[in-house]
Amino acid sequence: MLRRGPVSAVSAIPAAGGSGGRSPRDPVRALQHTLYRAAKAEPGRRFHALMDKIYRRDVLARAWLTVRGNNGAPGIDQVTLAKAEEYGVDRLLGQLACELREGRYRPLPARRVLIPKPGVREELRPLSIPAVRDRVVQAAVKIVFEPVFEADMLECSFGFRPKRSAHDALQVLMDEHGRGRRWVVETDIANCFSAIPHDALIQAIEERVCDRSLLKLLRAILRAGVMEDGQVRKTDTGTPQGGVVSPVMCNVYLHRLDRAWDEADGVMVRFADDIAVMCWSRSQAERALARLVELLAGLGLEPKMAKTRILRLEVGGEGFDFLGFHHRLVRSTGFNGRRPFVFLARWPADKAMQRARDRIRQLTDRRRRLRPEAITEEVNLFLRGWVAFFKYGHSAERFSKIRQYARMRLALFISKRRRASKGFGWRTLVALSPNELGLIGMYGIVVSPWPFKDWRVRPNAGGERR
Repeated sequence: MLRRGPVSAVSAIPAAGGSGGRSPRDPVRALQHTLYRAAKAEPGRRFHALMDKIYRRDVLARAWLTVRGNNGAPGIDQVTLAKAEEYGVDRLLGQLACELREGRYRPLPARRVLIPKPGVREELRPLSIPAVRDRVVQAAVKIVFEPVFEADMLECSFGFRPKRSAHDALQVLMDEHGRGRRWVVETDIANCFSAIPHDALIQAIEERVCDRSLLKLLRAILRAGVMEDGQVRKTDTGTPQGGVVSPVMCNVYLHRLDRAWDEADGVMVRFADDIAVMCWSRSQAERALARLVELLAGLGLEPKMAKTRILRLEVGGEGFDFLGFHHRLVRSTGFNGRRPFVFLARWPADKAMQRARDRIRQLTDRRRRLRPEAITEEVNLFLRGWVAFFKYGHSAERFSKIRQYARMRLALFISKRRRASKGFGWRTLVALSPNELGLIGMYGIVVSPWPFKDWRVRPNAGGERR
């Protein structure tokens, strides 16, 4: 049984105001509070006046800050964030507000690019990059749209939701294993973002929204299409992967899967299109997989068969990858006189390790014309983010490997920049460095997760050191 209480979308935006005393409430956050509470109080209510909230100047201004903070490349109009600022943010937001209010707004097709699939160098995945002005509109839609549907979301859903994270999802796996569930169904939804039928998605949205202007805007966003090789391609399926509002739309659609799921078939944990189900027995796991396939088919979707399997967790047996971690049942060594015990361990999966090495290799490419100190800072910035995510696990050994790789790459970069002799290798350079080339320490910061214990606890010891 999942134990988490309902969360509010309003927590996604920090409150405005200074410190000390009672600060004035952020009007955008107040709007989200109002929408969330109204939706929560009346589960069957359909909202008919949302569009006028989207083109409010304070909402558009907050949307701009979100887009600006995320950086990002230009769309097909080649307008960068810097160019938008040069044009004038107030001027841009005023034009968008006017177009939205008068029903004249038309989104441009997104620019389609292919990027390497994380952890799989040979595979490419499509990414749609909307124009800056369209990203602002989508961010404004998300601000108003999300609280209404967040009120309905269930506890089995974790991806792209405010105040919920991958670690919350991973804690459920550990808790359910602690209750004795040893069988796991793992799968993900094939081409989820590009396969969602537009008409069925709009029907799901209409369960809560009857504002015709907003529904028209959402249809326009979905049907704007993508430009690839100079040609605009439009489809009847898909929420563009890369669109600001796409993850929320995906959750709205997959909420139909969540509410149809019966926990008698196992405890489902869904993070966007990644799914794991914890079960008591093989028969329950087989029933869970069959039910998943059936429910997804009813939504016009299907599981990715290459990533779908049933396994039993046992010491010495195989594990599974989920949300960047590899999960495996292990037995403790029983040190300091303690009795050995069995627990569900997790550490960075092989694909996560490969992605980290790939990123470090990019940052330390010897063709880059930056000073070694600048390269070191970039590598440290990446490592801090990587460690912040993966420290909640049994990751010490893999942290050591990644740091050793980063140290080697930095030393090679510096030695080649200085044209060091062959006898003066990278190991010598590291040995002579008083601070190991300035790399951050990655020791004593892992947090071992336990069943039924909040993962948000202090590190075991030390913290980051240089």
